[in-house]
Amino acid sequence: MANLKAIRQRIKSVQSTQKITRAMRLVAAAKVRRAQMRVQGARPFTQAVVRILREVVAEVSPIDLHGIPLLEKRPIKKVAIIVLSSDRGLCGGYNTSVFREVMSRISVLQGEGKEVGLILVGMKANSFFKSIKVEKMKSYTLLPAIPTVEEAKLIAGYAGELYTEGKVDAVEVIGTDFISLLRSEVVNTKYLPVELPAAMEKSTAATPLRLFEPSILTVMEEELLPKYIENVIFQALLEASASELAARMNAMTNASNNARDLISSLTLVYNKARQAAITQELLEIVGGAEALKG
Repeated sequence: MANLKAIRQRIKSVQSTQKITRAMRLVAAAKVRRAQMRVQGARPFTQAVVRILREVVAEVSPIDLHGIPLLEKRPIKKVAIIVLSSDRGLCGGYNTSVFREVMSRISVLQGEGKEVGLILVGMKANSFFKSIKVEKMKSYTLLPAIPTVEEAKLIAGYAGELYTEGKVDAVEVIGTDFISLLRSEVVNTKYLPVELPAAMEKSTAATPLRLFEPSILTVMEEELLPKYIENVIFQALLEASASELAARMNAMTNASNNARDLISSLTLVYNKARQAAITQELLEIVGGAEALKG
């Protein structure tokens, strides 16, 4: 009977866990739809900024772009990597895949004789790299669940400051691109210096005339490029948020299914043990009766 009691307690424990994983799956499923809409809504803005940059590049001579700090290329001695992770766990291999890519990139850079510094976004990244012997330049944790432009400005501003002051010679962003509810992809984006898109080809069709005040170079240096680097971070945060929620939804779905299978298996074991106990009791009764007859 003690064995039966232990199995009953195990079944109840798994059922309680299953209720939690089901609730978390439903919450993640509701959130991931909104996150997906935010990602898809932000992509046209990113495309518009890139299009304007292409039009501006077509209007100026390459030599005129020299001297703009965010475009300045120099020999790379130190690289800063912005690592995008989550604040919470229970999202399957989402963080692990990002950290694996970061560790691989660190090994490559160190093998080339370059220094590496990390800008960590998310408590999971902060915890994972705590024991890794790499410089931690900045850490951002407990950020809003829904990425904001202010958050992106904060990270972009710090990264831009590191680059323009010459503390690092390149900045990269390692995070995930949201592809679908079942798939996301780890990507390494070359962030700084800014790689300008190819100039837009001149069209014979009538196009609207744009005027830049006080000058096209001033607008590019003080408005377009800062907006561009902020938007790159904001888009990366949105993609990472949607990928995290999709990974959590899938992880909780798998956990719920595993709990269901385990409950079925334990129920079968319980029924067999109960049947065996009843059979044993019947045998003991029959044995006792036969003994009394003898």
